[in-house]
Amino acid sequence: MRTDSSPGTLPAREHLPAADAGTPVLDVVIPVHNEEKDLQPCVRRLRDHLERTFPYAFRITIADNASTDATPQMSRWLAAELPEVRAFRLEHKGRGRALRTVWATSDAPVLAYMDVDLSTDLNALLPLVAPLISGHSDLAIGSRLSRTSRVVRGAKREFISRSYNLILRGSLQARFSDAQCGFKAIRRDIAQVLLPLVEDTGWFFDTELLVLAERAGLRIHEVPVDWVDDPDSTVHIVRTATDDLKGVWRVGRALATGSLPLDRLARPFGDDPRDREIKGVPGGLARQLVGFCVVGALSTLCYLLLYSGFRLFTGSQIANALALLVSAIANTAANRRLTFGVRGRGGAVRHQAQGLVVFGIGLALTSGSLAALNAAGSDPAHSTELAVLIAANLAATVLRFLLLRAWVFPDQRYAPSTPAAASRTPSPYPHDTDARNHR
Repeated sequence: MRTDSSPGTLPAREHLPAADAGTPVLDVVIPVHNEEKDLQPCVRRLRDHLERTFPYAFRITIADNASTDATPQMSRWLAAELPEVRAFRLEHKGRGRALRTVWATSDAPVLAYMDVDLSTDLNALLPLVAPLISGHSDLAIGSRLSRTSRVVRGAKREFISRSYNLILRGSLQARFSDAQCGFKAIRRDIAQVLLPLVEDTGWFFDTELLVLAERAGLRIHEVPVDWVDDPDSTVHIVRTATDDLKGVWRVGRALATGSLPLDRLARPFGDDPRDREIKGVPGGLARQLVGFCVVGALSTLCYLLLYSGFRLFTGSQIANALALLVSAIANTAANRRLTFGVRGRGGAVRHQAQGLVVFGIGLALTSGSLAALNAAGSDPAHSTELAVLIAANLAATVLRFLLLRAWVFPDQRYAPSTPAAASRTPSPYPHDTDARNHR
């Protein structure tokens, strides 16, 4: 996972201005590898459709990645014959590499791609890019898994597709419905910020792009599509699935460890609802309360289980101290990552030390409650001990949140980026040196 490029400043969402004469609004990329049979009918059909239905200037870019048949010659011939078509050649294979290279060099404000087999009904193309042109959304994807989609394909591919999306939802908490549909679009200004962070150069490229975009708080628009499976597809299902699972593991590990600086890219103030200040309500308070309550509930459950276990071998005070210590360390780590959005290892030791001070206050409250209970009765029931501890923990929880927010993580709130951060310009993506424009 690339970590050498810091997140840049995301542009404000706004309607695209009228393009200059001769500058296309939309650049549709068709990545191909040994597609001499399907390339010409695909390009001509797509061009005719756009000419009839698309109200803006457009371009079709054939991104040939290391074809060894007549695809390069066919690409150059089409580019010479049709003014809206250009050919791009890369000497190394990889759909993601082809898309990234062409998108990084395109001057069109909206970038899209589709598979050469045109399995997706082209009537979905204008609904796909319209939200990007209007400024409503940042990315758009075609979905074959929407309830209103009409899909014709075999049971094997259907099972693999749905299983893969379940894996994404379970492991990466993805909310988009279809990561693999070869029908996607992105605003160029968004692509310039995200592309340097995408590592994959193959089939996992667009999944990784979508996951990072979602984690950055970008809006992904989904379009139900009509889709007919290509029986002559050359995609190697097993190898592709294996590479995708490796990609899921890599991205998941980077997100979990905080090595990817994508918690939230800077947006111009006021464009993102999370940036808007409400009088009397500190920024990010509502979200932090939700996160803290979830972490607190899990920590309390962990604490009670640990206390019950330790209580089998020792007295109530020692069992309480041990259970509270273990759960407090876990609680501080979870709140650091999930509630207050702190990534990476910087300051982790200090945060844990401060968390132990907070733990000491909680220990004093709960231990004092146990001491008072034991003073009131010589041998209280275990259920009574648990009830008293729950009440004491609730009081300690309120105090813990206030201390964590005001003392341990005082600056980890959702607020506008500093001027220095907002002025950073994302470094341009290093283009593949083997890419050559053959137009």
